[in-house]
Amino acid sequence: MTTTTLTIKTDKALRDAAKKTAGELGIPLTTVMNSLLGQFVRERRFEVSLEPRLLPHVARRLEKISREMDEEVKNGTAQIFTDADSLLKHLKLI
Repeated sequence: MTTTTLTIKTDKALRDAAKKTAGELGIPLTTVMNSLLGQFVRERRFEVSLEPRLLPHVARRLEKISREMDEEVKNGTAQIFTDADSLLKHLKLI
């Protein structure tokens, strides 16, 4: 396999964070980039969206909060909050 060097401009903080994440996974950043480029070539597409999308861990947390709130209403233990900070503390978001 013949290799070449690809030079791109990217934010230093983004590069460093990507390198750290790859390192945590035990793979070099080059492997990540080659994988992404290969996927782009195979699928002939990449996704760009202006629509916000919840990250899976955020969606799971919101679903858990919703179930807890439903249970509190059903049990008659739901609380009334007079300010946002109290609500956020109750939901363990701060």
